[in-house]
Amino acid sequence: MGNGQPSLPEAHRSISLPAGGSWFRKFLAFAGPGYMVAVGYMDPGNWATDIEGGSRFGYTLLSVILISNLMAVLLQTLSGKLGIVTGKDLAQACRDHYSKPVVIGLWILCELAIAATDLAEVIGAAIALNLLFGLPIIYGVMITAVDVLLILLLQNKGFRTLEIFVVILIATIALCFGIDLLLAGPDMGEVALGYVPKLQILQDPGMLYIAIGIIGATVMPHNLYLHSSIVQTRMFDRTSAGKRQAIKFATWDSTIALTFALLINSAILIVAAATFHQAGMTQVADISEAYYMLTPIVGTTLASVLFAVALLASGQNSTLTGTLAGQIVMEGFVNIRLAPWLRRLITRLIAIIPAVIVTALYGERGTQDLLIFSQVVLSLQLPFAVIPLVRFTSSKEKMGEFANKPWLKLLAWTIAGIIVVLNVYLLVQTIAA
Repeated sequence: MGNGQPSLPEAHRSISLPAGGSWFRKFLAFAGPGYMVAVGYMDPGNWATDIEGGSRFGYTLLSVILISNLMAVLLQTLSGKLGIVTGKDLAQACRDHYSKPVVIGLWILCELAIAATDLAEVIGAAIALNLLFGLPIIYGVMITAVDVLLILLLQNKGFRTLEIFVVILIATIALCFGIDLLLAGPDMGEVALGYVPKLQILQDPGMLYIAIGIIGATVMPHNLYLHSSIVQTRMFDRTSAGKRQAIKFATWDSTIALTFALLINSAILIVAAATFHQAGMTQVADISEAYYMLTPIVGTTLASVLFAVALLASGQNSTLTGTLAGQIVMEGFVNIRLAPWLRRLITRLIAIIPAVIVTALYGERGTQDLLIFSQVVLSLQLPFAVIPLVRFTSSKEKMGEFANKPWLKLLAWTIAGIIVVLNVYLLVQTIAA
């Protein structure tokens, strides 16, 4: 390795793969990183944009969830490939390639994105605690500082334990929303039509704003750094054949996991469309509001309780992966290596301080606006992670025989272009407003 230690040294190549055995056994040993990444695709920030999209526009924005998920599958595949082939994560690859001022700039932008993500998690978990136990939001925000201990405990038990914990939480979210979907009883014909893209999305400024929010909340910049690092926890052969097999398994892993994320995000929007939009409540953009209105519309308190439990699981899950991403980015860009608990605490405080101030000044309404705003910050940071990723994985010099094929290069640059154009448009709209 050209620049010292690998990323996440404590977990690097710590998970062995079976030498013999079936294809499926090998795949299972490789499965895990995809789910860690998928978590970021169903965090509380997604909830806010999905609920608002469903209540305001019915099923129309399901096509945006589908398209952004397909973009995510491609970008995460490239991210996994970069880590497997080069033995470096995206942050280290940037440090090797760009000048020092550019690296520092990219690092700061990335830290801002992680703070915005963490902000969404903090607020989401605080809202869930408020809904389930009536705990004031400001106390909920402070309690989230304690989850540092939970993460450290799990990290000490090995990386596999962390992955299993994440999968259990994803299953909890899926189960809660599966039941909520049954209770909401959506029109499946309308749902199917919702996945067909419509020109109207580009023509209606309100719809477009939420659509960009959904893309920002779906394709997470820090996940591109995270995935390129955690695929290296597996002890695959460093030969050409070994890398090829590792890329194949990593791609299957992330694609299957992101399909789960697609189903969960769709479920959130469908529940909002089938309940609030159908009832003529087109202004529900607030997670708390959604919780209180589900019971009377669906006719059972179970719907609301499951909603809040899923929200708590989602907040906890995203916290785990946000921490890891924070550690990878700090070590990769500027080679600062802090004790994990200290790194975690710093990230958490950066998120908690604005959340506490906004809650104290503006109450719950303010935290909701902060949640949507955090997603916009994320989508603005996205090009700064996507462009280097596409550039590096397309480079013969860095990737050798594994460099992106011409069709893949074209597709990846097209997606990068769409993301940049949408973000510029969003900036202009936000400034004009």
